[in-house]
Amino acid sequence: MLEVAALRAGYGPIEVLRGIDLTVAAGEIVALLGSNGAGKSTLNNNISGLYRPFGGAIRFDGKDIAGTPSMRIVESGLVQVPEGRRVFPNLTVRDNLELGSYRRGKPTRARNLERVLTTFPRLRERLRQAAGTLSGGEQQMLAIGRGLMAEPRLLILDEPSLGLSPLLVEEMFALIGRLNADGLSILLVEQNVMQSLTIAHRAYVLENGRIALQGLAAELAEHPDLRKSYLGH
Repeated sequence: MLEVAALRAGYGPIEVLRGIDLTVAAGEIVALLGSNGAGKSTLNNNISGLYRPFGGAIRFDGKDIAGTPSMRIVESGLVQVPEGRRVFPNLTVRDNLELGSYRRGKPTRARNLERVLTTFPRLRERLRQAAGTLSGGEQQMLAIGRGLMAEPRLLILDEPSLGLSPLLVEEMFALIGRLNADGLSILLVEQNVMQSLTIAHRAYVLENGRIALQGLAAELAEHPDLRKSYLGH
């Protein structure tokens, strides 16, 4: 479904990604793991069309999308929920959700809205509330709900657990598992290594702009290098 090959990317003269190879097949959760500054968001932003890569290929459904305008990428069904939620604080919850279907999913907006509110009952109670008055966890639900309004075929989740309480982190990962069980393909970009590996099928570990480890999530969870780097043992 998504294929990234020999991708080089960065900002101005600075190369951040140095030859990245990564794939996501239909129906998979693939985790992209790495610490702050490893290049995870740079990869997301190039896949989503916010930046043009220096070299290499990004293919979605076999079509090269590197450098394609982000609105066209959304229209094709590849949707990113960005790090930091990025909700529109002065708009209502309903308006934020409906904006998610601006480029894709407009004809089925009412049905998709009902599906999102069934997935996130707390949002149903707050439809008329300004998004900026929601808690951090509710804003994260809203950001994911807004992404779902675009009927994604592949959803990129950038740090969805960031800043959430331990209980909400558990809820968030359970939700991601349920979305995938319903057939949604997900690229999960996270610093939360062990919880990501419990729900992912496969994973890549990004270090200093290169893929340091990759494989089945269950096998990587036991990998000594990963345990040493991220768990301290």
